[in-house]
Amino acid sequence: MFLSRLKINHFKNHSEADLSFNEKINCFVGDNGVGKTNLLDAIYYLSFTKSCFNAVDAQNIQHQRDFFALHGYYKNQDEVEDRVSCIQPRGKKKQFRFNKKDYDRLSDHIGKIPLVMISPYDRDLINDGSEVRRKYLDGVISQFDTFYLAGLLEYNKALQQRNTLLKQFAEHHYFDELSLKIWDEKLIQYGESLFKKRKAFFDEFNPLFSKYYHYLSQGKEEVEIVYKSTLQEKPLAELLNESVRRDLAVRYTTTGIHKDDLLLLINGYPVKKFGSQGQQKSFVIAIKLAQFEYMRQQKGFKPILLFDDIFDKLDENRVAQIVELVSEENFGQVFITDTQPSRIRAIFDKINIAHKIFEVTPEKIRELT
Repeated sequence: MFLSRLKINHFKNHSEADLSFNEKINCFVGDNGVGKTNLLDAIYYLSFTKSCFNAVDAQNIQHQRDFFALHGYYKNQDEVEDRVSCIQPRGKKKQFRFNKKDYDRLSDHIGKIPLVMISPYDRDLINDGSEVRRKYLDGVISQFDTFYLAGLLEYNKALQQRNTLLKQFAEHHYFDELSLKIWDEKLIQYGESLFKKRKAFFDEFNPLFSKYYHYLSQGKEEVEIVYKSTLQEKPLAELLNESVRRDLAVRYTTTGIHKDDLLLLINGYPVKKFGSQGQQKSFVIAIKLAQFEYMRQQKGFKPILLFDDIFDKLDENRVAQIVELVSEENFGQVFITDTQPSRIRAIFDKINIAHKIFEVTPEKIRELT
């Protein structure tokens, strides 16, 4: 599957654009601040029904405009074209359509157009808290397992209800064990299933991750992602029972899969503390490339791959190495942003692969010949 055409109206800083893409590699070049990343975000929107960078849909409408509209035209292996549209009027509900038909639930669209985005913000996986890593993990699995996404939504609903009940107990100085057990059973039902799926995912994901990191680092370091969950120690029923007193004291649920985390290790030590900037960059790129290959295996076709600010913290030889890698048959359509057209041209002078280069300025986007 690849994106053959993208139409934009009043999205962020872009008033209007109608772009036709190469099915292999497409590059957006231009100065910082002209909207290269916004073009990638428009493509991201059409896969995930939301922005990668701004969760408030209305804030993605261009200033002084009443709406934004995104239309993507996708072709699959059989050359059948699908149209995906996202229209956000200011002050009204977002409209999201697949072949002109509105979705009843936006979550039904997740996974239809699998996509992997690599950006400087991926360093948050290393530097930020466990919530960022759990969100990433859930986002990956949800793209190929609709039952996982449905279970996660149910788990979070039950968690919210249980936390509300714990607060009521504390505020009104009473305790109703039967009421709490109702939500315990929901957490156990969905939490145990989600835990097993997360664990199974990492059993298959880690070898792919190690392979790509070794490629990027030329085998200089050993890396590992360790999935950490209290459910590895005891069943969730036991954990919830043991934590009741603590939960009552702090007024929220202190154990469960919503507390899971990932340990990111280089040579056995946390990459956050002991990895250089270049090693950390290679670490997150390897995670995303492994994600791409895993999703390709699960879906049976190639996701779209977005590279934002590809030269950040990497030398030109390493970037050329990555571009050469993604030009291979295992990879499909790729979008790249960079600030220097000459640097991108130099890479394609060395690597013979079909591509298009678009120059982005505040006024317009034009294809370079």
